[in-house]
Amino acid sequence: MLRALFLCLLVACGGGSRPATTTPDPAADSATVSAPPVGTAPPIAAPPAKATKVRTVEGITEYTLGNGMQVLMFPDATQNTVTVNITYLVGSRVEGYGETGMAHLLEHMLFKGTPKHRNVMKLLEERGAQMNGTTWTDRTNYYETLPASQANLDFALGLEADRMLNATISPDDLKTEFSVVRNEFEAGENDPLAILEERIASTAFLWHNYGKSTIGSRTDIEKVPVPALRAFYEKYYQPDNAVLIVSGKFEEAAALASIEKQFGTIPRPARKLQPSYTIEPVQDGERQVTLRRNGDIHAIGVAYHTPGVAAPDYAAVMAAIDVLSREPSGRLYKKLVEPKLASNVDGDAYQFRDPYLAYFSAEVRDAKNVDKVEKTLIGEIEKLGASKIDEKDVARFRAAFSKNFDLALANSQLIAIELSEAAALGDWRSIFALRDAVAKVTAADAQKAAQTYFKATNRTSGRFIPTKVVDRAPLVETPDILAFVKGIEGGEVKDRGEQFSATLDTIDTRTTRKELKGGIKAALLPKKTRGGKVILQLSLHWGDEKSLQNKQVVADLASDLLPRGTTKKTYQDIQDLEDQLKSKISIGGGASGFVLNIETLRDHLPGALDLGAEIMTSPRFDAKQFEIIKQEKLAALEQQLTDPQSAASTALAQITSPWPKSDPRYSMSAQEEIDAIKRMTLADVKSFYKAFAGAGHGELVVIGDFDANAI
Repeated sequence: MLRALFLCLLVACGGGSRPATTTPDPAADSATVSAPPVGTAPPIAAPPAKATKVRTVEGITEYTLGNGMQVLMFPDATQNTVTVNITYLVGSRVEGYGETGMAHLLEHMLFKGTPKHRNVMKLLEERGAQMNGTTWTDRTNYYETLPASQANLDFALGLEADRMLNATISPDDLKTEFSVVRNEFEAGENDPLAILEERIASTAFLWHNYGKSTIGSRTDIEKVPVPALRAFYEKYYQPDNAVLIVSGKFEEAAALASIEKQFGTIPRPARKLQPSYTIEPVQDGERQVTLRRNGDIHAIGVAYHTPGVAAPDYAAVMAAIDVLSREPSGRLYKKLVEPKLASNVDGDAYQFRDPYLAYFSAEVRDAKNVDKVEKTLIGEIEKLGASKIDEKDVARFRAAFSKNFDLALANSQLIAIELSEAAALGDWRSIFALRDAVAKVTAADAQKAAQTYFKATNRTSGRFIPTKVVDRAPLVETPDILAFVKGIEGGEVKDRGEQFSATLDTIDTRTTRKELKGGIKAALLPKKTRGGKVILQLSLHWGDEKSLQNKQVVADLASDLLPRGTTKKTYQDIQDLEDQLKSKISIGGGASGFVLNIETLRDHLPGALDLGAEIMTSPRFDAKQFEIIKQEKLAALEQQLTDPQSAASTALAQITSPWPKSDPRYSMSAQEEIDAIKRMTLADVKSFYKAFAGAGHGELVVIGDFDANAI
């Protein structure tokens, strides 16, 4: 796997990048090539466009073609080779639902070639080339390094221009490549430390695609349809989304002419690529991950959200990571490795376009040290912002970075490949901008960055626990809905109900009004309903303004406590009986009365009424249930204490209805209600019920399929 130098510069190669790389199977023989899909006629070639020079920075010259393609040329006469690297600004960041791994799978497919260039690997090997392709979050690149000659350069440029337009992407090739990508996927799955980092990233990112691995989901890889893969290719593999880099030994004018000839005729696409705009929200608390797999050593990972490379404080974040993780001067190394608590510690901050993560890890051989290592690891990281950082440590970081950068710049072949990472950030000059930013970073900058980002609420941590045998749940796929509904046909419809015109005249004509015992006024509206449904509401009223002073909370508690048990039935008995009666029974109300609500079916109405009556007239007033209700109410009210909408609603009610605090109509604040509930006792509830329940009048309304006389 290629360790991207531009990325490892962050801690003097202390950490490596993890792009997905390609070593594809040979393509099918040209005689078996599938024809291009119907309706995908090749675009009409335009006259070759002349390249326009844009700028030169430290020996690298930028050109643009009329079709939008960017060209970077880095001639180096000391080399005996020439490198061609084409980078497409597409990676896993832009993959949609069901498309995970598509950018990487497409990279594999392009090694299958085109009708003109079949078996790309073999064609390049015949010319003595070294080649590869890699995919990551923001880019996909293909590069080949060949013995320096104009013929070899022309061949490589022609190959890449052909692959940009005419990749075969046939079903037969896709079948063979599935197994290659699957093997690569499984190889990654067998690395528990890499998977731990993957799980931590996916937990840290709720919305941004940086939380998804570039290799993708196994099922997406295995099930992607060829038309979807081709559509992805045609959208992103276009000149206006590509950066071509040529470095090594070549004649610049001849190379530029060849580029104009090979790529300048490709038209600019009509489609417009829309910028991605997802921003990961600020993390609002610690998150934790546990990974259990077969393995030999324990591992701990800790991640913190940090800014993208172009942010003013990114270099300071790099310096802070280096102060912690550098070997042997780093604080984590001295606290964990030297005392033999951990066998290894590491720290990375991948250089991505969008904000990503600072990631720290520790490997622990002895299980009894895991808790201490995790506590020390997190403690050292999160106290860095409050402790003094020695300027010597930051100078050491600057010197190491400068050394690695200068050595890399002296290797034109490597820089040609690593410019892919810089281009993926949005501008290839970022490779120099980052160097300049690192040269200016100070200990104070590093301390401020640590203080800003290395904090508990911004942390996602994880543990890998080696487990020989893991009891896992089975893989569950989408069930067959047609098999599930098989045999569901016909069926009898009972109680269709009647057509009922709900006008005032009809309601008045059909309603029977009567007065029942106890001062209850009844309004009964029998009508045929679907399924024989019946709805009943009994409202009971009592007291007056004077007698109900300071009774809001006790009445509320009493109404909640009534359905929690009767003298004959427990709370569970009542719940079970409601289910048997196919009924929903609830009690509501406040200081001035209770409301009994029943929703049931015709045949169960008598039983539901009996149960409702028992709840209302024979409450148990269970002490345990009373305390549970108080805790439920207090928890809900405490959440309202910091809710602006709740506070505003209460304030408005108090202004528009300015009743005295003792009045039952007064709108209590959350804190006032909390205080009142805490003071309330079960004896208060019993006393209220005894004094008021049943001592008044009420209304009964029943609508649905019932016998009015039976009511």
